[in-house]
Amino acid sequence: MPVFLHDTMSRETRPLLLRPDSRVFGMYCCGPTVYGPAHIGNFRTFILQDVLRRALETDGLPVKHVRNITDVDDKTIKGSIAAGLPLTEFTRGWTNKFHHDCAALGLLRPHVEPSAVAHIPQQVEMIRSLVDRGHAYVSAGSVYFKVCTCPDYGKLSRIDGSQLRSQSTNSAGEANDADEYDRESIRDFALWKAWSPEDGANRWASPWGEGRPGWHIECSAMSLAHLGVTFDLHGGGVDLCFPHHENEIAQSECATGVKGFAGHWFHSAHLMVEGDKMSKSKGNLYTLDQLVEKGFTPMEVRYALIAGHYRTPLNFTFEGLENARSAIGKLERFADRLLQAAGFTRTDFVPPKVQEPTAAWGRFAPAWEALCQDLNVPGCLGQIFSVAGSKDEVTPAQARQDVCGLARILWTLGLTLFQERKAEEAPPAVAELGARRWAAKQAKDFATADRLRQELAALGWTMVDRKDGYDLKKG
Repeated sequence: MPVFLHDTMSRETRPLLLRPDSRVFGMYCCGPTVYGPAHIGNFRTFILQDVLRRALETDGLPVKHVRNITDVDDKTIKGSIAAGLPLTEFTRGWTNKFHHDCAALGLLRPHVEPSAVAHIPQQVEMIRSLVDRGHAYVSAGSVYFKVCTCPDYGKLSRIDGSQLRSQSTNSAGEANDADEYDRESIRDFALWKAWSPEDGANRWASPWGEGRPGWHIECSAMSLAHLGVTFDLHGGGVDLCFPHHENEIAQSECATGVKGFAGHWFHSAHLMVEGDKMSKSKGNLYTLDQLVEKGFTPMEVRYALIAGHYRTPLNFTFEGLENARSAIGKLERFADRLLQAAGFTRTDFVPPKVQEPTAAWGRFAPAWEALCQDLNVPGCLGQIFSVAGSKDEVTPAQARQDVCGLARILWTLGLTLFQERKAEEAPPAVAELGARRWAAKQAKDFATADRLRQELAALGWTMVDRKDGYDLKKG
């Protein structure tokens, strides 16, 4: 069955299908700005896009996944100057770090990963087209898009272009600081920014003088270069709906003269942490490294980030990470039982080949069907655990089908089982205290259990209880 997905533009849930004249499903996703490590809010969006791509491939669609790297904007330039590094060297380091984190979290590499710096000639050409067509004007060496020349501006975010006075707030109600030099007092936005001393050595030639591209034009030029004038799906976080995606539509359609920039718009809701909005001031912009240092695995982080529906804001908590750990443990124990019933071993539990819709689902067909309904990951997980909790006996033949179905649905979710945990080795004395405390808790001797927990804390160790055991963590 096809994957159905909510479309931000039409506000309808529609099937994702190949166009009659297309051989691949073109999917463009706004990628990271590489001036520092990506945080879990960024990764929630990227992981959900990864699940969508995997679902499309499981459905049999050939996908061309394009995700860009923003390696020139206000933040990357400021960061490189502060670090005393050339822009390319500075952004290369953070790009490599992003790739490392993506691999740890189980994200598939995009088929194409264009960089903004590598596509400056294409951006200049697109700006030239907008100027020639009367949709942009030059002012003191900078070029601005003239919003009033685009009558349907605002059709994605439902913002009335004629009433727009500023681009200073994005569609998540946050300050739009991604392009800090945009003129906030008027509705027009920068396509090309004239060089200023604050830019240092970062300047490129253009018909309007030396400078650099504005943030919004980058994605328009890169999607045109790699997917064409129109393509199937555009994705990003809800905060990008306005102004970034709105501006992409306007400048792309005005530059090419072709309506229908993207056939489907996929936006994921924002992330909260322990009930608070994510922010630097709150210290809750957690990176993957910080969570790993706290004793969690990347796969547990991935599970926690996909456990809520993509259109609902997710409250990320450490309790949720513990629940993710417990859930993965249950899946592993169930998979072991299933493999034994099928006459297989763990080495037989391998990711399936994609684009084989006729492969067996076994009892996991309802899980796949749930995922196909607007990427309903919570519903999919519920169906998986319904099977895992069943007491029904299965024949070896049925178990083999179930193994295939479980491997397929977990691959689609990007969840890998049986990974080795790099646990900290607790000293013997600490391990003994932990065992004694667990025994006291099981015996409901809570006074002794509390005393032993305090002794552990005095030694610099924390004991984290699970339903089926405990973990000892340093710090």
